[in-house]
Amino acid sequence: MTASPSLFSPIKIRDLTITNRVVISPMCQYSAGDGMANDWHLVHLGKFAQGGAGIVFTEAAAVQRRGRITHGDLGIWSDAHGQALAATTAFIRSMGSTSAIQLAHAGRKASMQRPWHGNGPLNNDDRERGEEPWSVIAPSSEPLGEGWLLPSQMSRADIVQVIDDFAAAAARSHAAGFDIVEVHAAHGYLAASFLSPVSNHRQDEYGGNRLGRSRMLMEMVEAVRAAWPEEKPLFVRVSAVDGAPDGWSIEDTVLLAKDLKQIGVDVIDCSSGGILGAATAAKGSPPPLGFQVPFATAVKEQADLITQAVGLILTPEQAEAIVAQGRADLIAIGREALFNPNWPVHAAQALGADSDWAKWPKQYGWWLSRRAKVLESIAEKKSTR
Repeated sequence: MTASPSLFSPIKIRDLTITNRVVISPMCQYSAGDGMANDWHLVHLGKFAQGGAGIVFTEAAAVQRRGRITHGDLGIWSDAHGQALAATTAFIRSMGSTSAIQLAHAGRKASMQRPWHGNGPLNNDDRERGEEPWSVIAPSSEPLGEGWLLPSQMSRADIVQVIDDFAAAAARSHAAGFDIVEVHAAHGYLAASFLSPVSNHRQDEYGGNRLGRSRMLMEMVEAVRAAWPEEKPLFVRVSAVDGAPDGWSIEDTVLLAKDLKQIGVDVIDCSSGGILGAATAAKGSPPPLGFQVPFATAVKEQADLITQAVGLILTPEQAEAIVAQGRADLIAIGREALFNPNWPVHAAQALGADSDWAKWPKQYGWWLSRRAKVLESIAEKKSTR
């Protein structure tokens, strides 16, 4: 392996230089209290920065209270919510990583159970836990499926309010010290449900053809870009395909990416699916490794944008090949990071980018370098017996 692997090369986006291409993907923890971050979030996110990730994303942070997926979701609908995240962003930065936040609204997929309580709509068992359901909104008054809450079709005033709340959340994110903001437009949540013909049957300017269905997201992104400092990057996560017959396609995504580039988006984060069920509910046979990478490649090549690949990227060698071959610019890992928070520094060693433990925090690297010497000495003695 080369001494300077592509995975550990820096990348500059606007005025921000990111030390490497490894990104910790947003992962819902369902552990906030009325949207407030707490010690769990500080430790959860902080350990990924210690582990050497270039970018550390929060989980989806709801821009409205009713925009949460569950009662445990993180929020940023008030200044107090932003202030609760300031210690986390400061720690991430102190470790040399870049702090990022994903802004979200769950739409018709709100008022759900935490996954370990069933992953469906809130019910009487949840009421006994003190978790009452709440009313949900969507582009059209159609539930996610049988047994799910019937959403109210959003009025124009509702749309304007959500857009304003995304912009306000972006301003709070800047005040809290985040370096990157991402608009969540994937997995069947509110913005994604406007994009897809499966869930958007409006007859006004926010429905109809692709441009009409994209209008809400475009206006949202314009508002976020205006509220977010010019020197800081703006990401958008999309479901490159929404997984439904006659739904949103990769061709739609490429066209959308070109439009988003024109209004100041820097990176397209390419996921998929979620329009017809809970994003955490995997069904059917497991997909192949790196199954979403071709979406990132298509957007990168056809829309000329920086892209982030995510989904079953497991090994350092796999991640390195994706970046080195120009198939994506950033590599997001999720469950692999939960399993091994030190995945980035282990990857650097596996790829020959850190032979002296320098990429580890000095509080760990000093000890681990000595551990390595002891283990090497033991191995040498065994080999001479």
